[in-house]
Amino acid sequence: MRKIVFALVCALGALNASAQLLLPPPQRPDALMNAVTSEVIAILKKDLAAHRPTDVAQLVEGKILPLFDFHRMTSIAVARNWRLASPEQQVALVAEFRTLLVRTYSTSLSDYRDQEIEYRPLRAAAGDNDVLVRSFLRRPGAEPLTIDYDMENGVAGWKVFDVKVAGVSLVLNYRETFAAEVRAGGIDGLIKSLADKNRLFIYSKE
Repeated sequence: MRKIVFALVCALGALNASAQLLLPPPQRPDALMNAVTSEVIAILKKDLAAHRPTDVAQLVEGKILPLFDFHRMTSIAVARNWRLASPEQQVALVAEFRTLLVRTYSTSLSDYRDQEIEYRPLRAAAGDNDVLVRSFLRRPGAEPLTIDYDMENGVAGWKVFDVKVAGVSLVLNYRETFAAEVRAGGIDGLIKSLADKNRLFIYSKE
């Protein structure tokens, strides 16, 4: 019986090793961002050439948002007040901040006019789980605009937790405003403020 159990364990181990060999190698964060960016730009170019509006909301939801760690982004933006929020309030904050970022990206994509984005070689050592992916946007008649992504490798793979445009952090840029909202109306006040702004944006698009 011991020999049979040992043989089964060895067989399962061999199957697991074979399965691991069949899995594709993990994608580099810069390659991941480049692939998604190229796909998004291809869709925008195709719609632009055909003189048809792009379904920006669907594009953002389907291609861009899955790359972001909204929980970490929100906790960074809310800063020390994050610890004061209840689990329910944290969920609400993440949801509203996610919507806020959807607005930001939707507006940016709506203004697309055939620009090109290039990624710089990744500066990271093997095994690094926290990296900076650097890129720049080529603009006709203007200096290239740098767009850098702070990314972390977790259970769900590589995720963006901050974006720096021309060196300015998208997440940290909200800290002062969020802190002021919390001072004025507490965590619920911040949630309400975000919800009101997001609602107004939705109404303005209708």
